[in-house]
Amino acid sequence: MPEKAGTPAQPRRTGQPAADLLFRFLTAERAQREVLAPRVVTAVGDERLEQILDGTRERVGEITGVRDHPDGLVIEGTRGRALAFATTRDGQVLDGLLIAPGHYRIPRLRVPHGARAALVWTVWVLLLAARIDACWQAPSRIAWCGRLLIVAAGYLLMEGWQSPARLPWWIRRPVEAGALVALASASRLPRLPASGGGEAELVVGVALLAGFGWFLLRARRHRWGTAVSRPLTFPLRHGNWYIAQGGGARLNHHASFPEQRGALDVIQVGPGGARARGTGARGVNESYLVYGQSLYAPCDGTVVSAADHLDDQEPGTIRYQPPYGNHVFIDTGAEIVKLAHLRRGTVTVRTGDPVHAGQLLGEVGNSGNSTEPHLHIHAERDGLGLDLQFTGVTGPLCRGRTVRT
Repeated sequence: MPEKAGTPAQPRRTGQPAADLLFRFLTAERAQREVLAPRVVTAVGDERLEQILDGTRERVGEITGVRDHPDGLVIEGTRGRALAFATTRDGQVLDGLLIAPGHYRIPRLRVPHGARAALVWTVWVLLLAARIDACWQAPSRIAWCGRLLIVAAGYLLMEGWQSPARLPWWIRRPVEAGALVALASASRLPRLPASGGGEAELVVGVALLAGFGWFLLRARRHRWGTAVSRPLTFPLRHGNWYIAQGGGARLNHHASFPEQRGALDVIQVGPGGARARGTGARGVNESYLVYGQSLYAPCDGTVVSAADHLDDQEPGTIRYQPPYGNHVFIDTGAEIVKLAHLRRGTVTVRTGDPVHAGQLLGEVGNSGNSTEPHLHIHAERDGLGLDLQFTGVTGPLCRGRTVRT
Protein backbone atom coordinates (compact mmCIF):
# COMPACT_ATOMS: atom_id res chain seq x y z
CA MET A 1 0.00 0.00 0.00
CA PRO A 2 2.34 2.75 -1.13
CA GLU A 3 1.70 6.29 -0.10
CA LYS A 4 0.16 8.76 -2.52
CA ALA A 5 1.43 12.12 -3.66
CA GLY A 6 0.36 15.21 -1.84
CA THR A 7 1.03 13.90 1.66
CA PRO A 8 0.42 16.62 4.26
CA ALA A 9 3.55 18.40 5.36
CA GLN A 10 6.05 16.96 7.78
CA PRO A 11 5.08 13.30 8.25
CA ARG A 12 7.15 11.70 10.99
CA ARG A 13 10.14 9.59 10.11
CA THR A 14 9.65 5.84 10.35
CA GLY A 15 10.74 4.73 13.82
CA GLN A 16 9.40 3.50 17.14
CA PRO A 17 6.36 5.89 17.17
CA ALA A 18 5.38 4.48 13.78
CA ALA A 19 6.02 0.94 15.06
CA ASP A 20 3.73 1.45 18.04
CA LEU A 21 0.98 2.95 15.91
CA LEU A 22 1.31 0.22 13.30
CA PHE A 23 0.88 -2.45 15.98
CA ARG A 24 -2.29 -0.75 17.18
CA PHE A 25 -3.56 -0.59 13.60
CA LEU A 26 -2.80 -4.24 12.82
CA THR A 27 -4.52 -5.48 15.98
CA ALA A 28 -7.46 -3.05 15.93
CA GLU A 29 -11.04 -3.95 15.18
CA ARG A 30 -12.15 -3.29 11.62
CA ALA A 31 -14.21 -0.22 12.57
CA GLN A 32 -11.27 1.34 14.44
CA ARG A 33 -8.87 1.22 11.49
CA GLU A 34 -10.39 4.21 9.74
CA VAL A 35 -9.74 6.29 12.85
CA LEU A 36 -6.12 5.14 13.08
CA ALA A 37 -5.34 5.38 9.33
CA PRO A 38 -8.02 7.27 7.38
CA ARG A 39 -5.84 7.97 4.32
CA VAL A 40 -4.68 4.37 4.09
CA VAL A 41 -8.21 3.00 4.31
CA THR A 42 -9.49 5.49 1.73
CA ALA A 43 -6.64 4.89 -0.70
CA VAL A 44 -6.71 1.09 -0.53
CA GLY A 45 -10.35 0.37 0.18
CA ASP A 46 -11.74 -1.51 3.16
CA GLU A 47 -12.15 -4.85 1.36
CA ARG A 48 -8.69 -4.85 -0.22
CA LEU A 49 -7.13 -3.76 3.06
CA GLU A 50 -8.77 -6.70 4.83
CA GLN A 51 -7.31 -9.08 2.23
CA ILE A 52 -3.82 -7.63 2.76
CA LEU A 53 -4.03 -7.91 6.52
CA ASP A 54 -5.42 -11.45 6.33
CA GLY A 55 -2.52 -12.40 4.07
CA THR A 56 -0.06 -10.90 6.54
CA ARG A 57 -1.56 -12.86 9.42
CA GLU A 58 -1.41 -16.05 7.37
CA ARG A 59 2.34 -15.52 6.94
CA VAL A 60 3.30 -14.44 10.45
CA GLY A 61 0.54 -15.90 12.61
CA GLU A 62 -0.99 -13.94 15.48
CA ILE A 63 0.68 -10.52 15.54
CA THR A 64 2.57 -10.05 18.81
CA GLY A 65 4.43 -6.81 18.17
CA VAL A 66 6.10 -4.37 15.78
CA ARG A 67 9.61 -3.13 16.38
CA ASP A 68 11.96 -0.73 14.70
CA HIS A 69 14.96 -2.41 13.06
CA PRO A 70 17.76 -1.20 10.73
CA ASP A 71 16.03 -3.05 7.86
CA GLY A 72 12.66 -1.39 8.55
CA LEU A 73 9.64 -2.03 10.76
CA VAL A 74 9.47 -5.73 11.65
CA ILE A 75 5.99 -7.21 12.19
CA GLU A 76 6.46 -10.09 14.62
CA GLY A 77 4.04 -12.97 14.92
CA THR A 78 3.75 -16.43 16.41
CA ARG A 79 4.90 -18.09 13.15
CA GLY A 80 7.26 -15.57 11.58
CA ARG A 81 8.05 -11.99 10.67
CA ALA A 82 7.32 -9.53 7.87
CA LEU A 83 8.92 -6.20 6.91
CA ALA A 84 6.86 -3.04 6.72
CA PHE A 85 7.18 0.69 6.12
CA ALA A 86 4.95 3.29 7.74
CA THR A 87 4.80 7.01 8.36
CA THR A 88 2.70 8.87 10.89
CA ARG A 89 1.31 12.37 11.19
CA ASP A 90 1.83 13.89 14.64
CA GLY A 91 2.41 10.37 15.97
CA GLN A 92 -1.35 9.86 16.13
CA VAL A 93 -2.47 8.89 12.63
CA LEU A 94 -0.95 6.29 10.33
CA ASP A 95 -0.38 8.26 7.16
CA GLY A 96 1.20 5.67 4.87
CA LEU A 97 1.78 1.94 4.92
CA LEU A 98 3.61 -0.67 2.85
CA ILE A 99 3.94 -4.33 3.86
CA ALA A 100 6.52 -6.47 2.10
CA PRO A 101 5.42 -9.80 0.63
CA GLY A 102 6.93 -13.00 1.92
CA HIS A 103 8.68 -13.83 5.17
CA TYR A 104 11.47 -11.81 6.71
CA ARG A 105 14.42 -13.31 8.54
CA ILE A 106 16.69 -11.15 10.63
CA PRO A 107 20.20 -11.71 9.24
CA ARG A 108 22.63 -13.31 11.66
CA LEU A 109 25.57 -11.58 10.00
CA ARG A 110 25.09 -8.20 8.39
CA VAL A 111 27.69 -7.50 5.69
CA PRO A 112 27.59 -3.87 4.50
CA HIS A 113 27.12 -3.36 0.77
CA GLY A 114 30.44 -1.54 0.60
CA ALA A 115 32.24 -4.45 2.26
CA ARG A 116 30.84 -6.92 -0.28
CA ALA A 117 31.95 -4.68 -3.14
CA ALA A 118 35.39 -4.27 -1.56
CA LEU A 119 35.76 -8.06 -1.30
CA VAL A 120 34.87 -8.54 -4.99
CA TRP A 121 37.34 -5.88 -6.06
CA THR A 122 40.08 -7.24 -3.79
CA VAL A 123 39.79 -10.71 -5.34
CA TRP A 124 39.70 -9.17 -8.83
CA VAL A 125 42.83 -7.07 -8.23
CA LEU A 126 44.72 -10.01 -6.73
CA LEU A 127 43.92 -12.15 -9.77
CA LEU A 128 45.08 -9.38 -12.10
CA ALA A 129 48.25 -8.87 -10.08
CA ALA A 130 49.02 -12.58 -10.28
CA ARG A 131 48.64 -12.60 -14.06
CA ILE A 132 50.75 -9.42 -14.41
CA ASP A 133 53.50 -11.06 -12.36
CA ALA A 134 53.21 -14.14 -14.61
CA CYS A 135 54.06 -11.94 -17.62
CA TRP A 136 57.41 -11.20 -15.99
CA GLN A 137 58.00 -14.91 -15.37
CA ALA A 138 57.10 -16.11 -18.88
CA PRO A 139 59.54 -18.83 -20.13
CA SER A 140 59.04 -18.00 -23.84
CA ARG A 141 57.67 -15.40 -26.21
CA ILE A 142 54.61 -17.51 -26.92
CA ALA A 143 53.91 -17.87 -23.20
CA TRP A 144 54.38 -14.12 -22.76
CA CYS A 145 51.86 -13.38 -25.54
CA GLY A 146 49.33 -15.74 -23.98
CA ARG A 147 49.74 -14.27 -20.51
CA LEU A 148 49.52 -10.71 -21.79
CA LEU A 149 46.30 -11.58 -23.65
CA ILE A 150 44.86 -13.00 -20.43
CA VAL A 151 45.73 -9.74 -18.64
CA ALA A 152 44.17 -7.75 -21.49
CA ALA A 153 41.00 -9.85 -21.24
CA GLY A 154 40.86 -9.14 -17.50
CA TYR A 155 41.14 -5.39 -18.03
CA LEU A 156 38.56 -5.50 -20.82
CA LEU A 157 36.09 -7.23 -18.53
CA MET A 158 36.90 -4.88 -15.66
CA GLU A 159 36.40 -1.73 -17.72
CA GLY A 160 33.31 -2.98 -19.52
CA TRP A 161 31.50 -4.87 -16.78
CA GLN A 162 32.81 -4.00 -13.32
CA SER A 163 32.16 -0.21 -13.49
CA PRO A 164 35.60 0.97 -12.27
CA ALA A 165 34.31 4.58 -12.21
CA ARG A 166 32.53 3.61 -9.00
CA LEU A 167 35.95 3.19 -7.33
CA PRO A 168 37.79 6.13 -5.76
CA TRP A 169 40.59 7.40 -8.01
CA TRP A 170 43.32 6.42 -5.56
CA ILE A 171 42.32 2.78 -6.03
CA ARG A 172 41.32 2.89 -9.69
CA ARG A 173 44.45 4.61 -11.06
CA PRO A 174 46.98 2.18 -9.52
CA VAL A 175 44.91 -0.76 -10.77
CA GLU A 176 44.84 0.70 -14.27
CA ALA A 177 48.60 1.37 -14.05
CA GLY A 178 49.05 -2.38 -13.71
CA ALA A 179 48.41 -2.65 -17.46
CA LEU A 180 51.57 -0.58 -18.06
CA VAL A 181 53.52 -2.85 -15.72
CA ALA A 182 52.38 -5.86 -17.77
CA LEU A 183 53.42 -4.16 -21.03
CA ALA A 184 56.80 -3.26 -19.55
CA SER A 185 57.55 -6.96 -19.25
CA ALA A 186 58.05 -6.89 -23.03
CA SER A 187 61.60 -5.73 -22.21
CA ARG A 188 62.42 -9.42 -21.53
CA LEU A 189 61.38 -10.61 -24.99
CA PRO A 190 64.81 -10.30 -26.70
CA ARG A 191 66.26 -12.70 -24.12
CA LEU A 192 63.46 -15.29 -24.39
CA PRO A 193 63.26 -18.23 -26.80
CA ALA A 194 60.48 -18.06 -29.37
CA SER A 195 58.92 -21.26 -28.11
CA GLY A 196 59.31 -23.65 -25.23
CA GLY A 197 55.88 -23.96 -23.73
CA GLY A 198 52.98 -21.59 -23.46
CA GLU A 199 50.90 -22.66 -26.46
CA ALA A 200 47.94 -23.53 -24.22
CA GLU A 201 48.13 -20.11 -22.53
CA LEU A 202 48.08 -18.44 -25.93
CA VAL A 203 44.92 -20.33 -26.87
CA VAL A 204 43.32 -19.43 -23.52
CA GLY A 205 44.28 -15.77 -23.92
CA VAL A 206 42.82 -15.52 -27.41
CA ALA A 207 39.64 -17.31 -26.33
CA LEU A 208 39.14 -15.10 -23.26
CA LEU A 209 39.78 -11.86 -25.13
CA ALA A 210 37.44 -12.84 -27.97
CA GLY A 211 34.77 -14.20 -25.62
CA PHE A 212 34.74 -11.20 -23.29
CA GLY A 213 34.80 -8.82 -26.25
CA TRP A 214 31.83 -10.51 -27.90
CA PHE A 215 29.90 -10.62 -24.63
CA LEU A 216 30.46 -6.92 -23.92
CA LEU A 217 29.75 -5.83 -27.49
CA ARG A 218 26.39 -7.59 -27.48
CA ALA A 219 25.45 -6.38 -23.99
CA ARG A 220 26.43 -2.77 -24.70
CA ARG A 221 24.58 -2.60 -28.00
CA HIS A 222 21.51 -4.50 -26.81
CA ARG A 223 18.11 -3.05 -27.67
CA TRP A 224 14.73 -4.28 -26.51
CA GLY A 225 13.16 -3.36 -29.82
CA THR A 226 10.62 -0.77 -28.69
CA ALA A 227 11.75 2.80 -28.04
CA VAL A 228 10.12 5.87 -26.51
CA SER A 229 7.75 7.66 -28.87
CA ARG A 230 10.14 10.60 -29.20
CA PRO A 231 13.62 11.38 -27.83
CA LEU A 232 13.71 12.73 -24.29
CA THR A 233 15.70 15.66 -22.97
CA PHE A 234 18.53 14.48 -20.75
CA PRO A 235 17.31 15.34 -17.21
CA LEU A 236 20.67 16.43 -15.73
CA ARG A 237 22.77 19.42 -16.75
CA HIS A 238 26.32 20.75 -16.60
CA GLY A 239 28.31 17.67 -15.70
CA ASN A 240 29.69 14.26 -16.57
CA TRP A 241 27.00 11.64 -15.98
CA TYR A 242 28.15 8.05 -15.68
CA ILE A 243 25.71 5.24 -16.44
CA ALA A 244 26.21 2.75 -13.62
CA GLN A 245 23.42 0.41 -14.80
CA GLY A 246 22.14 0.12 -18.36
CA GLY A 247 22.34 -2.05 -21.45
CA GLY A 248 21.64 -5.76 -21.86
CA ALA A 249 20.72 -8.17 -19.09
CA ARG A 250 24.33 -8.81 -18.02
CA LEU A 251 25.05 -5.10 -17.64
CA ASN A 252 21.75 -3.95 -16.15
CA HIS A 253 20.28 -5.38 -12.97
CA HIS A 254 16.89 -3.89 -13.89
CA ALA A 255 16.48 -6.31 -16.78
CA SER A 256 14.75 -8.94 -14.62
CA PHE A 257 11.81 -6.54 -14.13
CA PRO A 258 9.87 -6.25 -17.42
CA GLU A 259 8.73 -2.66 -16.84
CA GLN A 260 12.29 -1.56 -15.96
CA ARG A 261 14.27 -3.51 -18.54
CA GLY A 262 15.44 -0.34 -20.31
CA ALA A 263 16.18 1.59 -17.10
CA LEU A 264 19.32 3.59 -16.40
CA ASP A 265 21.00 4.37 -13.08
CA VAL A 266 23.00 7.58 -13.41
CA ILE A 267 25.68 9.03 -11.14
CA GLN A 268 27.94 12.05 -11.53
CA VAL A 269 31.69 11.73 -11.89
CA GLY A 270 34.34 14.41 -11.62
CA PRO A 271 37.19 15.22 -14.03
CA GLY A 272 39.26 12.33 -12.68
CA GLY A 273 36.36 9.90 -12.80
CA ALA A 274 35.62 9.85 -9.07
CA ARG A 275 31.97 9.80 -7.99
CA ALA A 276 32.58 11.25 -4.54
CA ARG A 277 34.50 14.20 -3.15
CA GLY A 278 37.98 13.46 -1.86
CA THR A 279 38.69 10.30 0.11
CA GLY A 280 36.24 11.19 2.86
CA ALA A 281 33.17 9.57 4.31
CA ARG A 282 31.29 7.50 1.76
CA GLY A 283 28.57 7.00 4.38
CA VAL A 284 27.47 10.62 3.89
CA ASN A 285 25.09 11.44 1.05
CA GLU A 286 26.56 14.91 0.61
CA SER A 287 29.96 13.46 -0.30
CA TYR A 288 28.55 12.08 -3.58
CA LEU A 289 28.75 14.50 -6.51
CA VAL A 290 25.29 13.63 -7.84
CA TYR A 291 23.51 14.22 -4.53
CA GLY A 292 21.44 17.40 -4.63
CA GLN A 293 21.93 17.99 -8.36
CA SER A 294 18.96 19.65 -10.04
CA LEU A 295 16.66 17.33 -11.97
CA TYR A 296 14.69 18.57 -14.98
CA ALA A 297 11.68 17.12 -16.78
CA PRO A 298 12.80 15.00 -19.75
CA CYS A 299 9.50 15.44 -21.60
CA ASP A 300 6.16 17.18 -21.78
CA GLY A 301 3.26 15.49 -20.04
CA THR A 302 1.15 15.21 -16.92
CA VAL A 303 2.36 14.10 -13.49
CA VAL A 304 0.54 10.88 -12.58
CA SER A 305 2.41 10.24 -9.32
CA ALA A 306 4.78 12.22 -7.11
CA ALA A 307 6.21 11.74 -3.64
CA ASP A 308 8.42 14.05 -1.61
CA HIS A 309 8.34 12.93 2.03
CA LEU A 310 10.64 9.90 2.31
CA ASP A 311 13.97 10.09 4.10
CA ASP A 312 17.18 9.47 2.19
CA GLN A 313 18.87 6.16 2.90
CA GLU A 314 22.26 6.03 4.55
CA PRO A 315 24.74 5.09 1.79
CA GLY A 316 25.59 1.41 1.81
CA THR A 317 22.36 0.36 3.54
CA ILE A 318 18.73 -0.08 2.53
CA ARG A 319 15.90 0.38 4.99
CA TYR A 320 12.61 -0.95 3.62
CA GLN A 321 10.72 1.81 1.81
CA PRO A 322 8.52 2.16 -1.28
CA PRO A 323 11.01 1.06 -3.97
CA TYR A 324 11.01 4.28 -6.01
CA GLY A 325 11.30 6.50 -2.95
CA ASN A 326 10.63 10.15 -3.68
CA HIS A 327 9.73 10.27 -7.35
CA VAL A 328 7.98 11.91 -10.29
CA PHE A 329 6.11 9.86 -12.92
CA ILE A 330 5.11 11.67 -16.13
CA ASP A 331 2.51 10.48 -18.63
CA THR A 332 3.46 11.70 -22.11
CA GLY A 333 0.32 10.30 -23.68
CA ALA A 334 2.34 7.49 -25.25
CA GLU A 335 4.32 6.15 -22.27
CA ILE A 336 5.05 6.74 -18.59
CA VAL A 337 8.48 8.20 -17.81
CA LYS A 338 9.61 7.48 -14.25
CA LEU A 339 12.32 9.36 -12.31
CA ALA A 340 13.12 7.95 -8.89
CA HIS A 341 15.24 8.19 -5.70
CA LEU A 342 14.83 11.97 -5.37
CA ARG A 343 15.89 14.01 -2.37
CA ARG A 344 13.32 14.61 0.33
CA GLY A 345 11.62 17.99 0.32
CA THR A 346 12.78 19.04 -3.17
CA VAL A 347 10.02 17.77 -5.50
CA THR A 348 8.30 20.78 -7.08
CA VAL A 349 5.24 19.11 -8.67
CA ARG A 350 2.20 17.13 -7.58
CA THR A 351 -0.10 14.59 -9.15
CA GLY A 352 -2.15 16.20 -11.92
CA ASP A 353 0.31 19.00 -12.68
CA PRO A 354 1.24 19.59 -16.33
CA VAL A 355 4.99 19.70 -16.96
CA HIS A 356 7.16 20.78 -19.86
CA ALA A 357 10.55 19.44 -20.92
CA GLY A 358 13.28 21.31 -19.04
CA GLN A 359 11.08 22.23 -16.08
CA LEU A 360 12.71 21.83 -12.66
CA LEU A 361 11.31 18.75 -10.88
CA GLY A 362 13.52 18.43 -7.82
CA GLU A 363 16.96 17.15 -6.82
CA VAL A 364 18.73 13.80 -7.02
CA GLY A 365 18.70 11.95 -3.71
CA ASN A 366 19.03 8.52 -2.16
CA SER A 367 15.50 7.50 -1.17
CA GLY A 368 13.77 4.19 -1.85
CA ASN A 369 15.54 1.00 -2.89
CA SER A 370 18.94 2.63 -3.22
CA THR A 371 22.38 2.04 -1.73
CA GLU A 372 23.90 5.35 -2.84
CA PRO A 373 22.74 8.65 -4.38
CA HIS A 374 21.78 8.26 -8.05
CA LEU A 375 19.02 8.94 -10.54
CA HIS A 376 16.88 6.07 -11.77
CA ILE A 377 15.04 6.75 -15.04
CA HIS A 378 12.99 4.48 -17.26
CA ALA A 379 10.02 4.62 -19.59
CA GLU A 380 7.31 1.99 -19.88
CA ARG A 381 4.31 1.26 -22.05
CA ASP A 382 1.74 -1.46 -21.33
CA GLY A 383 3.95 -2.80 -18.55
CA LEU A 384 7.08 -3.17 -20.68
CA GLY A 385 10.23 -1.08 -20.47
CA LEU A 386 11.27 0.93 -23.53
CA ASP A 387 14.64 1.77 -25.02
CA LEU A 388 15.54 5.29 -23.94
CA GLN A 389 16.70 7.93 -26.41
CA PHE A 390 17.92 11.44 -25.59
CA THR A 391 18.24 14.42 -27.88
CA GLY A 392 21.88 15.04 -28.74
CA VAL A 393 23.09 11.76 -27.20
CA THR A 394 24.20 9.17 -29.73
CA GLY A 395 25.54 5.67 -29.24
CA PRO A 396 24.53 2.98 -26.77
CA LEU A 397 23.22 3.90 -23.34
CA CYS A 398 24.92 1.22 -21.30
CA ARG A 399 26.96 0.66 -18.17
CA GLY A 400 30.31 2.41 -18.44
CA ARG A 401 29.09 5.19 -20.77
CA THR A 402 29.63 8.80 -19.71
CA VAL A 403 27.18 11.42 -21.01
CA ARG A 404 28.55 14.96 -20.95
CA THR A 405 26.14 17.88 -20.78
